Amino acid sequence: MDKRQVGALEVSAIGLGCMGLSTNYGEPVDTDHGVRLIRTAHDLGVTFFDTAEAYGPFANETLVGQALAPIRDQVVLATKFGFEFAPTRRLNSKPDHIRQVVEQMLQRLRTDRIDLLYQHRVDPEVPIEDVAATVKDLIAEGKVGHFGLSEASAVTIRRAHAVQPVVAVQSEYSIWARDPEAEVLPVCEELGIGFVPWSPLGQGFLTGTVAKDQGFAANDIRSRFPRFTPEALATNQPVVDLVREIAARTGVTPGQVALAWLLAKAPNIVPIPGTRKIDRLRENIAAVEVSLSDAYITDIDDRSAHLAVAGARGSGHENYG
Repeated sequence: MDKRQVGALEVSAIGLGCMGLSTNYGEPVDTDHGVRLIRTAHDLGVTFFDTAEAYGPFANETLVGQALAPIRDQVVLATKFGFEFAPTRRLNSKPDHIRQVVEQMLQRLRTDRIDLLYQHRVDPEVPIEDVAATVKDLIAEGKVGHFGLSEASAVTIRRAHAVQPVVAVQSEYSIWARDPEAEVLPVCEELGIGFVPWSPLGQGFLTGTVAKDQGFAANDIRSRFPRFTPEALATNQPVVDLVREIAARTGVTPGQVALAWLLAKAPNIVPIPGTRKIDRLRENIAAVEVSLSDAYITDIDDRSAHLAVAGARGSGHENYG
């Protein structure tokens, strides 16, 4: 597979988001299946794997650690800190807490270093400079390779980068979630930071497989997201109709159009689609071979910019800082 630069890291042009194997989309997959899917991704050229302590919590790091242990030196492993989970889940990026959870992460991931360590969400109670300085110390100790931020504002990225260079920013970005284009993508380009879109397929919506009147089980995170109410799905149908139209014209799938659009936006962008299905994994990875013309990119840009997307992304009350 083609390679791209995420800051100083060379990774496959498409990575694998592993979250959905363990949480948020129904019951966790069988461990053997999860291991097989992750290793199949590597066999197909994926070298960039994304997890977090919050996924499960902890279960996804354990699964990813088991799957990647035999090929650890052949991959770039990314995980995220930023929460505590007992007695209730809440933000915590205090320096002592970061140090404590990194030790636990290393054990779950069966490794002696984390290639890319993200702050999962900005903690308004802890100055980002303190967070960056803590990760800087962990890098000096050899426990962490590089520093990343998730769902951070342009101002926060600059402040953190001044203390410890940020190599990657991870935020939701897709044809129906174009928020980063205003400020975050420009600052990443300016500072030489890689950008890693999560949910590049709109949590399945952009694959064209989500019915406009579809319901979701209680253990499917989309059941709690404003963008996936029946009313919002019906209103948002023109977005997926657009992707389907381009797919029909180019002879590829809607999901491949969505991924190819991201890959064409900038050379520092590396999407991390997730899936539980081997056939969908192969389809996603094949998107690196899809070359959308400038005319198609402009068409998608212009038409999607004029489509009013109903419903807040995420749960609608995240504190992105």
